Amino acid sequence: MHMMTTRTPAAVLAACLMLMSGCGYNTIQGLDEETNAAWSEVLNQYQRRADLIPNLVETVKGYAAHERETLEAVTNARAAAAGIKATPELLKDEAAFKRFLDAQAQVSAGLGRLLAVAEQYPDLKANQNFRDLQSQLEGTENRITVARKRYIDKVAEYNKAVRYFPTNLTARFLLHMEVKPQFTVTDEKAVSTPPAVKF
Repeated sequence: MHMMTTRTPAAVLAACLMLMSGCGYNTIQGLDEETNAAWSEVLNQYQRRADLIPNLVETVKGYAAHERETLEAVTNARAAAAGIKATPELLKDEAAFKRFLDAQAQVSAGLGRLLAVAEQYPDLKANQNFRDLQSQLEGTENRITVARKRYIDKVAEYNKAVRYFPTNLTARFLLHMEVKPQFTVTDEKAVSTPPAVKF
């Protein structure tokens, strides 16, 4: 006895896509994982920078306690950046992604002002703890730049797979995936301008 089955147009389309050579199902899934991993590394480096700030602020405060406004600015910028929940879901929301980048730019600006203040205090600049923190901050800023570059490359690769035919059909109809936000030139300038850490 021959049994007839009914299939919805979406199921037929899905079956056709799976049979098509180059449907990209696994490729897109792999690129999504790689993009999320690259994003996690960006977050890891931003967290490393955030962890340095309290010690840096305390060290500067010991020599320049009256620079309260500058000390508070960097502390508040750090708190604002920490208040943004930076999960892989953030990559699906362009406005939230921009808020995150703006918060990180504020941290960079605050650190820049804090280190400029340190320039005015020779005893602070000579302090070994300050010099160690300065060196760690410089290394962290470099790691942020490298992690951001890796993320940019992975997102570009992922976004091509999601947008180009025929993999865009798989992305849209089977996986329900869309392009992920990318750093823009403006964001890059705001976020990637590391504070000057050399005196």
